[in-house]
Amino acid sequence: MFEAVETLVTEHAELERKMSDPAVHSDPGLAKKLGQRYAEVSAIVKTYRDYQQATGDLEAAREFAAEDPSFAAEIEALEPRIAELGERLQRLLVPRDPADSKDVLMEIKGGEGGEESALFAGDLQRMYSRFAEQRGWKTEILDSTESALGGYKSVTMAVKASGTPEPGMAPYAQLKFEGGVHRVQRVPVTESQGRIHTSAAGVLVMPEAEDIDVEINDNDLRIDVYRSSGPGGQSVNTTDSAVRITHVPTGIVASCQNEKSQLQNREQAMRILRARLLEAAQAAADAEASDARKSQIRTVDRSERIRTYNFPENRLSDHRTGFKAYNLDQVMDGALDDVITSLVEADLAARLDAVEAGE
Repeated sequence: MFEAVETLVTEHAELERKMSDPAVHSDPGLAKKLGQRYAEVSAIVKTYRDYQQATGDLEAAREFAAEDPSFAAEIEALEPRIAELGERLQRLLVPRDPADSKDVLMEIKGGEGGEESALFAGDLQRMYSRFAEQRGWKTEILDSTESALGGYKSVTMAVKASGTPEPGMAPYAQLKFEGGVHRVQRVPVTESQGRIHTSAAGVLVMPEAEDIDVEINDNDLRIDVYRSSGPGGQSVNTTDSAVRITHVPTGIVASCQNEKSQLQNREQAMRILRARLLEAAQAAADAEASDARKSQIRTVDRSERIRTYNFPENRLSDHRTGFKAYNLDQVMDGALDDVITSLVEADLAARLDAVEAGE
């Protein structure tokens, strides 16, 4: 079952050799890439060695138990331990999304529902910020357009891990299933009669692309500058500092107006553009893959409603896994662990099924 591990043991030793070379650390991009891969392979190799050790201990305990019955207790303790390590190793060996080790850019936009939708978009941004804070991650608003009542018509936020996360625990691996339409049912602050309204906000989750992930030719870019605007469209700056970048071959556009400096806005817009180009490339690759190999969660159409937030009943419902929770007040304060775990587990089950089916 674990034949592939021997190859990874060799790769692990090679990665250790490379990371001990001072020249590698003079290239931050390469050092980060090697570090992420080393963390992923290390988790597999450590679990494999623990599995081998426990298996050897079990064989020895069985031999000794023939002469000394006291070893029976050790056998009882080792058997479930070996089963647990074997299951963990199998999970670690399931092919992963190549982007799982990356940080994230999240775009949240108000949808149906006007001002209430923009307020809900702001609530979602706060929810993800609180979740990131609890994980020790850093967040940064790259671009935003506020609404009149303080919500967001649109907001783009970066979520970055500190250090090198364990496999499956990086921002993209944890947040990638948040992409889609989020529906809210509650009494809006603009409603004087106390009636419950339904509105929605859209979330797009993209792995943050490094320079080495996406090749961009400067000649393919059209860069426009304009004056920043605030709620209602009024000008908030007297200089043309906002930047809009169009990637002409694909038509993909990224803009930023939050910073006072045109140069800073350009740098932020390029971060967004790289992420969108990487996301487009991934979508194209998914389209070419067979349906049997696609994750049942990952490939849900982003236009579909994925979750409902019912405030009167304090209920959250995820429509992909059937997960329900009645602690919506805590969820909106960042307690997303349970719903995210249900999505990650459903995706893993789909990947395991595909492996067992020989896909």
